[in-house]
Amino acid sequence: MNLLRLLFVTVCLLPIFAGTAVTLNGNEYHPWIEKQMALIYKSRDTNLSDEAMQRLIEERDSLYTDLFHQVLLNKKLLYTNAEALDRKIFLLEKMIALNKRRGNKEAVLRDEVQLKSYRLLKLQNRMVRSLFRTLNDDDIASFEKKMHDTFAQAWQEIGKLDDKHLAYEEILRQKPKKRLMRQVQQNIREFFALLEINSDIVRYFSVNSRELYRHNKYDQLHILQPALAIEQIDGVQRVNRLLKPYGLSVIKLLLMLLVSLVVFFIRKVVIVLIEKMLLRMRSVGPYAKEVLLDVRKSISVLLLLINLQVILFIYHKFSYDVSTAATFGMAYSVVITYIIFRTLNSIARVKLEHIDQSRKKVKSELFNITVKIVNFIVLIIGFLFFLHFAGVNLTAVLSGLGIGGFAVAIAARESLSNFFGTISILMSEIFSQGDWIEVDGKEGTVVEIGLRVTTIRTFDNALIAIPNATLANKEVRNWSRRIIGRRIKMKLGLTYDSDRKALRRAVEEIRTMLQEHPDIATEKTAYQDEFKKSPKLVSKEDSLGVKRTLMVHLDEFDDSSINILVYAFTKSTVWSEWLRVKEDVMYRMMEILERNGLQFAFQTITIDGIDENCEVADDDKR
Repeated sequence: MNLLRLLFVTVCLLPIFAGTAVTLNGNEYHPWIEKQMALIYKSRDTNLSDEAMQRLIEERDSLYTDLFHQVLLNKKLLYTNAEALDRKIFLLEKMIALNKRRGNKEAVLRDEVQLKSYRLLKLQNRMVRSLFRTLNDDDIASFEKKMHDTFAQAWQEIGKLDDKHLAYEEILRQKPKKRLMRQVQQNIREFFALLEINSDIVRYFSVNSRELYRHNKYDQLHILQPALAIEQIDGVQRVNRLLKPYGLSVIKLLLMLLVSLVVFFIRKVVIVLIEKMLLRMRSVGPYAKEVLLDVRKSISVLLLLINLQVILFIYHKFSYDVSTAATFGMAYSVVITYIIFRTLNSIARVKLEHIDQSRKKVKSELFNITVKIVNFIVLIIGFLFFLHFAGVNLTAVLSGLGIGGFAVAIAARESLSNFFGTISILMSEIFSQGDWIEVDGKEGTVVEIGLRVTTIRTFDNALIAIPNATLANKEVRNWSRRIIGRRIKMKLGLTYDSDRKALRRAVEEIRTMLQEHPDIATEKTAYQDEFKKSPKLVSKEDSLGVKRTLMVHLDEFDDSSINILVYAFTKSTVWSEWLRVKEDVMYRMMEILERNGLQFAFQTITIDGIDENCEVADDDKR
C-alpha cells in the first residue's frame, strides 16, 4: 500500500520537477544578483591588475547604490521575490526527499547546495528588509546599533548554512566527468558567490551607513529624486569632491539655505501676521500688544536656535550625537522658560493696570504674591527640564529631597517663618500696599508685601525691609484704615482774669463754629457704606474707620491757665487737607477769643522768685 502511494506521488511530482529542472540550475536569480555574480567571477581572475580590480569594486558599489535608491523610491521591491523563493525552497525540499528515497546522492548534494543558496537569498532579503526598517529611526546611533545587531544575527544563521565549506572546496578541486557533479560544482560556486555578496552587503551598509541614512531622510522629505538628479550633474560632482573633506555637499548647502529662508520667512512674515491677528481679537488684544513687545526678541532667539539645530542636523547627515542633543535641550529649556516667564508677567502687568483703571477693589499684594508663586513654579519646572537634558537623574534628585528635606527645613526655618508670616498678614488684612503704618518705631508707606519681607518707604524717603515674621508678631498701627476722621485735639489755655460770661460765650461760639464748619465731621456727615457683611459682631463705624466726635468744653484749672478742650475730626484723612483745616480752625478760634476779650495764658515757672514764661508746642500728631 505504501509503495503504491509513493509511486502515485512520484508520478504526480515528476512533471513539475521535469519542467523546473533547467530553471533550478540555470539563470534563475534576480538580474541584480546575476550581475553581482558575474563581477565576483571576474574578480577571481588572478591576472587582473590593481586598476581593473578597483574598477570592478567601484562597479559593484555602483550596483549597490543604484539598487538602494530604487528600493528607497519603491519599497515594494523588497518583497517581489519573497514568494518565489518560498516556492522554490518548497520544491527543492520535496525533490531532496524524493532523491534520498531513490538513493541518488549526487542529485541530493546538488539540490542541497541549491537549497542553501535559496535560503541564503531569503536570509539576505530578510536582513535587508530589517535594515531598511531601522533606517527610519530618528537617531543614527540607534540605526547603527540595530544594524550591527542584525548583522550578528544574520551571520549566526549563515554559519549554520556554511557548515560544509571545506567539503565544498574539496569538490571544487575535482574534475568530474559526470554532468550531475558539474552541476554540483556550479551550485557550490553560486553559493560561495552569494556568501561573498552577503559580505559585500554588510560591508556596503557599514561603510555607507550615514550616507544611506541621509538618503533615506531625503526620501522621507520627498526630495530624493531631485537630490539624486542634482548629484548626477558633472559640475555638482566636482563641487562635492571639494566640499567632501569639510563634511559638506551641494545638497546639504541647498537644504541649509532653504531652512534658513523658511525661518527668515517665519520671523518676518508669519509672526507679523500672527501679531496683527492677535491685536484684532478683543479677548486677547489688550494683552497681546504688551506680551508681543516683551517676547518678540526671545521668539527670534528661539527661531534662530531652531535654525541652528536644523543646520547642524543636516550637516551631520540628519543626526547628531548625545552631547549636541543635550546642549540644544538645555538651551531650549532656558529660552522657553524665559518666554513663558515674560509672557505671564506681561499679562499680569496689563491685568493689574486694567484693574486699577476700572477702580475695582483687589488686594494688590495678593495679586503680586500669586504672580511670584507662579513665577517660582515656572522657574522650578524650567530648571528641572534643564537638569533632565543635562543628564541628571531627576528621580534620584527628587528622592534625595525627601532625605535632605529635614536638613533643608532646618536651614530655611527663617525663610519658612517669613513665608507663614506673609500668609498671616494676608489672612488678617491688617494692612495693604500703599497703607501708612507704624511698627516698632518705624513709620512709612507700605511699598510691597513680598514672600519674605515687607518693604516700607519712610517719610524721609528711606526704604526699610521688615521680615514678615516680625511684622506678624509686632504691634502694627495703620493710619490709612479710616475713611472719615482725622483728629484735631488741643487745649486753649486762657488767663485767670478772664470774664466768666465771656469764657462761656467763647466756648459756645467755638462749638458752633466747628459744627458748622464744612470740613469738620459731625453726626450729620454722611459716608459711603462699604462695610462687608461678617459673622463677627463688630462696630461698623469702627471697622470702616469713621470718627465724627465733636467736643468743646471748659476742661480744667491748670496751674497758670484755665483750659478749654477742643476735640474734633476733619472729614478728610489726607495729611495736607488735615493741616489746612486745622489751620483754618485755629484762626477762627483766635478770632472768637479776641472778639470776647480773652487772652492766651503763658505757662509760668517760678525759680527763686523769678517767673519765666515758656511756650509749649502742640505735640498732636494725628
